Amino acid sequence: MNRSVLSRIGTLTAAAVTVAVLVPATASAAASSVVWGPCPEDVAAPGVQCTTLKVPLDYRNPGGPTIDVAVSKLASTKPAKRRGIMLTNPGGPGGPGLTMPDSLRAAGMPSSVLDAYDIIGFDPRGIGRSTPVTCDLKPEQLVSNVPPYARDAAAVAERAKDVAGVAKQCGDSKTAANLPYITTANTARDMDRIREALGEKKLSYYGVSYGSYLGAVYSTLFPQQTDRVVLDSVTGPGGLDPATSRRLAEGFQDRFPDFAKWAAARHASYGLGRTPQQVTAKFYELAAKLDSGTVPGVDGAAFRMGTFGALYSTTAFPTLAQQWQALDSEGVMKQSAQAAQIDVGNLLSGQLHVVCNDGNWPENVGTYQRNVEKDRVKYPMFGAAGANIWACAFWPSEPIEPQVRIGDRGPSNILLVQNLRDPATPLSGAKEMRRALGDRTRMVSVDDGGHGVWLTSENACGNNAVNRFFVEGKRPAHDTACAADKGGLFDSMTPQQRQDREKALDEVRSKQRVF
Repeated sequence: MNRSVLSRIGTLTAAAVTVAVLVPATASAAASSVVWGPCPEDVAAPGVQCTTLKVPLDYRNPGGPTIDVAVSKLASTKPAKRRGIMLTNPGGPGGPGLTMPDSLRAAGMPSSVLDAYDIIGFDPRGIGRSTPVTCDLKPEQLVSNVPPYARDAAAVAERAKDVAGVAKQCGDSKTAANLPYITTANTARDMDRIREALGEKKLSYYGVSYGSYLGAVYSTLFPQQTDRVVLDSVTGPGGLDPATSRRLAEGFQDRFPDFAKWAAARHASYGLGRTPQQVTAKFYELAAKLDSGTVPGVDGAAFRMGTFGALYSTTAFPTLAQQWQALDSEGVMKQSAQAAQIDVGNLLSGQLHVVCNDGNWPENVGTYQRNVEKDRVKYPMFGAAGANIWACAFWPSEPIEPQVRIGDRGPSNILLVQNLRDPATPLSGAKEMRRALGDRTRMVSVDDGGHGVWLTSENACGNNAVNRFFVEGKRPAHDTACAADKGGLFDSMTPQQRQDREKALDEVRSKQRVF
């Protein structure tokens, strides 16, 4: 069955010292003269310039082969107010970032922040216009790396055969020589090369989704080079590891009541239930119907995956409700609008490289079968997906270094912002990251649902906390909870600005194929 159709509805997720001994943390190359020029046509935007830097493929061998990292800049136009540079990452992992400065501007980044920083985007190593990697994915493989809902142990075993083939494709590809070096730690080292090349003593940073983990790794490896760091929609301290994959099911069930309440209030339009309980029952009814194979073109796994994707943003709720309505009343799947055009094959390939190289994934299929059985009971909506097997179980290389252990050594200059009901990076993972960073950070939790706080949520308290920190350097003295509000933070935008804002947010979400 085609699992990609419904998934288009929403989103198309002290040891540090040892690591530093194995791979030098500091970027040792002499500062280079960066020549900025026009950006490629597909990423060009007013005021944005681009360049390309050479970085070591393997930082253990700094004089060896190099790869390209593509970088963009939206410069501050107020020299008197400029503080420095702010690097950015949209998530994924695997999301290209050259367009990030323009996307943040269009999404409503305040002029006070634009004045204070040169906003820096970059395609992480292996991605986009940086030296890319590939797994030679076939058209039918261009779906989310998040595994499908497994109905039983046999489904896990069948999935294992599929992803073993994907892992072999990655290992046999024309870019296989670069495969072991596409890691979060090396991307963090590339970030420091960008800082050094730009002649800056420190960098500020904004990372959302997986970008939160990248920012935490950079802050651990380079604590004295960090200025003001904001981590938004926060993963656990292990990044996208098996625990975080299983946590997707927790996020689904944290967030789904928001959709159930929304749809129940619109029963007259969609007919999905007059109460949230009835809408929830409709979910299970439709999932069972599709599991039986009676609807051509979509199965129960695709239905669950598509629903998960739509939970990222409340703006996707109407499309999701229409899809449910068509499945319920007509037994057909209606096509939805395509997301922003990106190289899905490169994104998914790069994502596997990062995720599988970063962590030590279980290699025994039975481990995943047992986890699926447990999580199907604990999180019946999506547990049998999040716990299912990844290609990482069959990855063709071993990690080149220990995973960076996020710790509390360094300046207290990190701010975490987190929605209470995030489907992809649920609150429990953010709390783990909060504990790992200790007194280096404060956390602002927002009574809202969806993936993304700053510029994505319209909660004034959450947005203002980030704005104040970036511009004034002021964080809450203690962890803070923002109450729900009526939104409307960006209501002063013109209709055209509002349209540009939604387009920019859709573009960022399109790069968060997992989170």
